[in-house]
Amino acid sequence: MKNEKIERLTSEISKPCVTISMNTHRTHPANAQDTIGLKNLCKEAETRLIAEFDKKAIAPLLEKLEQIPSEIDANYNLDSLHIFLSNNTKEIIKSLWKVKENKVYISDTFAIRSLIKEYNRSENYLVLLLSQSGVKLLEALNYTIVGEIENDDFPFAKNPHFNTESQKISDPKAADNMVREFLNEVDKAVVKVHNSTNQYCVVICTEDNYSRLMQVADKPNVYLGYANIDYNHIANHQISAHAWEIIKEKQKQHRTEAINEMKEAVGQSKVITDLSDIYRAVKEGKGDLLIAHNSFNQAVKMNNEFSFDLVEDATLPNVIDDITSEIAWEVISKKGRVVFTDHDDIKTLGNIALKVRY
Repeated sequence: MKNEKIERLTSEISKPCVTISMNTHRTHPANAQDTIGLKNLCKEAETRLIAEFDKKAIAPLLEKLEQIPSEIDANYNLDSLHIFLSNNTKEIIKSLWKVKENKVYISDTFAIRSLIKEYNRSENYLVLLLSQSGVKLLEALNYTIVGEIENDDFPFAKNPHFNTESQKISDPKAADNMVREFLNEVDKAVVKVHNSTNQYCVVICTEDNYSRLMQVADKPNVYLGYANIDYNHIANHQISAHAWEIIKEKQKQHRTEAINEMKEAVGQSKVITDLSDIYRAVKEGKGDLLIAHNSFNQAVKMNNEFSFDLVEDATLPNVIDDITSEIAWEVISKKGRVVFTDHDDIKTLGNIALKVRY
């Protein structure tokens, strides 16, 4: 998820902005219900719009809304679908992440919480394939291989001393040294790419060769882990499926570390849990780390730039459906970090907590 797209959608203020978010299915027959569900949500949005706004004034928006069901091919859905509509904007985004509920949001701004979660959980990384036929360095985005690094180093041709299986050889020690020397060359080439892209690397290889790689690596922290290779299954989609499992586990670990960081900050008097105080602090650029439970959202009606009243009915006019979206983006746009989690451990501090810089 590109930062620029979130920024553009966040910056739009229009009366009204419509956001439709819904869970979807990747396969038939389950995805047949996606088409029905989308039509129902579009109809709900249309009914609310006509009830709340002058029909003539929002004619371009209503026309876009009417076209949406026919523009979405359910056969190409992922795990959720997000639609952003106004008189001037139409953006359709398919996501890898489920939403809490299928919902229509109508406000002066778009409900971008789902995009922020996608942005936080999108991962560009490298995949190093150490195979019998040579060495490739691939580029991946989430669960998909998107390209291959081809430069003065990659791809490496097959090394005659690089044995990926336990083959009997006359001088095991000499052969082992040659493999280590070869892996050291590979490591230096990976580190060179890492230094220029800041991307970390998942390795697809045998356990034995990953152990050797770690022993000779100049920067072991560049490598996020490895998946054991199956030489019968090294198509890109099979490689990326293994790599993505490692990435998801690392992301889960980082969320746990963030919660622990927040708890430690409580003792340093750096944590704010009141929603109004959090909003003011992030507007002032104080937000270092924001953690919100996935189940939490709060509708508000703004009084001025820094204050609001909590609202129970998100369908009322001039109401922001979920203020946590705006809070999260304020943190990200000012170089802070945001974590949405299902971990109930955070609820010891409340549904939302902010660690401040000072």
